[in-house]
Amino acid sequence: MLFTLLMVLYVVLAIFMIGFILIQRGAGASAGSGFGAGASATVFGARGAASFLTKATKWLAIAFFVLTLGMAMYVQRTGLVGSRAATEDAGVMSGVEVPAAPSASEVPAAPPLQLAPAGDVPAAPVQAQPEATPEPAEEDDGN
Repeated sequence: MLFTLLMVLYVVLAIFMIGFILIQRGAGASAGSGFGAGASATVFGARGAASFLTKATKWLAIAFFVLTLGMAMYVQRTGLVGSRAATEDAGVMSGVEVPAAPSASEVPAAPPLQLAPAGDVPAAPVQAQPEATPEPAEEDDGN
């Protein structure tokens, strides 16, 4: 039950963190904030939305990572991952029968490796050396 509540909180934190990151301006953006150029000063204070969104994102990220580490330690100590029984309902796949793995006697053996005798292998053809080609004659340009 506790783990389920932590998972719900984990998903909610992730959604909020994604939302806060997407709302923020980029480093090079010179246009107004996500709420308009002048409205951000009245909603979030004189410094605008950047300070509020940055701090909120920082604390959401810290909570996200602390919750991640806490859930990992909880699962490691309680052994929650390996505790599911094979008979537990697996949804649609619970009705599918798993075929048994074949035993060693049922697996066919590979045929023995047969090497060709050394005398039956033809020799590689020897290529003749190309003849030297004569250099082209110089053309007479008529002078």
